[in-house]
Amino acid sequence: MKIHFLGAARNVTGSKHLIEVAGKQVLLECGLFQGPRKKSFEKNSNLPLDPKKLTAVVLSHAHIDHSGALPTLTKNGFKGKIYCSSATADITKVMLLDSAYIQEKDNEYFARKLSATALKPIEPIYNQKDAQETAKFFSPKPLHKEFKITDEITCIFYDAGHVLGSEIVVLKIKENGKEKKLVFTGDLGRKNRNILEDPEFIDQADILITESTYGLREHPPTEDNRGKLQKVINKTISKGGKIIIPSFALERTQEIVYDLNYLMVNGEIPKIPIFIDSPLATKVTKIFSKNKDFFDEETSKDFFNKGKRPFGDIQFTASVEESKAINSYMGSCIVVSASGMCEAGRIRHHLRNSIGDPKNTILIVGFMAEHTLGRKLVEGRKMVKIFDEMHKVRADVEVINGYSGHADKNELLEFAMHIKGLKNIFIVHGEESQALGYQKTLQKNIPSANVIVPEEGDIIEI
Repeated sequence: MKIHFLGAARNVTGSKHLIEVAGKQVLLECGLFQGPRKKSFEKNSNLPLDPKKLTAVVLSHAHIDHSGALPTLTKNGFKGKIYCSSATADITKVMLLDSAYIQEKDNEYFARKLSATALKPIEPIYNQKDAQETAKFFSPKPLHKEFKITDEITCIFYDAGHVLGSEIVVLKIKENGKEKKLVFTGDLGRKNRNILEDPEFIDQADILITESTYGLREHPPTEDNRGKLQKVINKTISKGGKIIIPSFALERTQEIVYDLNYLMVNGEIPKIPIFIDSPLATKVTKIFSKNKDFFDEETSKDFFNKGKRPFGDIQFTASVEESKAINSYMGSCIVVSASGMCEAGRIRHHLRNSIGDPKNTILIVGFMAEHTLGRKLVEGRKMVKIFDEMHKVRADVEVINGYSGHADKNELLEFAMHIKGLKNIFIVHGEESQALGYQKTLQKNIPSANVIVPEEGDIIEI
């Protein structure tokens, strides 16, 4: 058995881990690399594997850094099945269409902008037709029910508690008369968050492939989120400003709006307009109501008890004209828009129009990968580039880390230590410092296991 680490090795994006057993290949995740435009195009256009040789893809959740390269896979000859939960399948389909749409629109924008120069716009990696074709390959499976991928590999999903539909992947692998159990965390969630159930624990396994996004960091308690959110909102309203929230369309948007509605209903912040400026977030929010099995008890009651409205009175903007109109809105309002790392989509237009006004606040509520616009804002850069133009950052930039959907170092360690019999642990999906720091933690606490931080391109035989 061989494991090929093809993406999200010593970084947090472009997840791809290939399992090779008895001549069969199964891919865990098929994510887009997200970063500088030119580098992203080069990496995402050239898959580090042969799609025609793959038997199947197992997808842990719908985030684009885990699912976004699936259309590239299918248009280059993949004919197998894509296994995931039903909620992940529903959400991924709309997210891939949205990804394709954004690529097409960005290409049109840069084509117009570069028409008078010798530079050429970067073509979309795939289009909406490619994304629609990919939808045909999904094969949804329920949690806790084992299914067969190949003669040698069976799979069972457990709740990862990261985003709606997210799964921990457990593979049972038979080779040379022996069986090994491999656990892949995908992105592991946190306890006591709004909306979702807590992540499940796994009792026994031989091999663990674990994320390490926050392998060195501790999160503040989730209970602190509303208080911090209240302070930021009230401070900005007192100045007459707008609150611009870059947010992932899946989960983070719903969590933020859930808390905003709670604060408004309880009179802790004034009732001001909340705009969800993301067609994708609109579609994803509707999918939530069909998947109550993933909800915690409180949220389930809010969704399904008569008269409850957990997201309150929010305004979804569909058209470009409606989106542009937000920028001319007079008075305080809250704008939640994608993408979460500020690298694509409508959020960049809102940042361009709001970042120079000291009355406004840019509120960061999610992880920002290295080299992204979002990370530069978190780092306190005084000048940032938006649409290839430099802008002075005069707006306040606030960060609330408690909304993270990723387990912190203590939660990651608790999950790993619950698994008995681990012989090999591979640490992925973390910036190098986080992954190497978590490696030391695991070596200290699980000394019987061989703990490795693979580099991109490494092939390890078990």
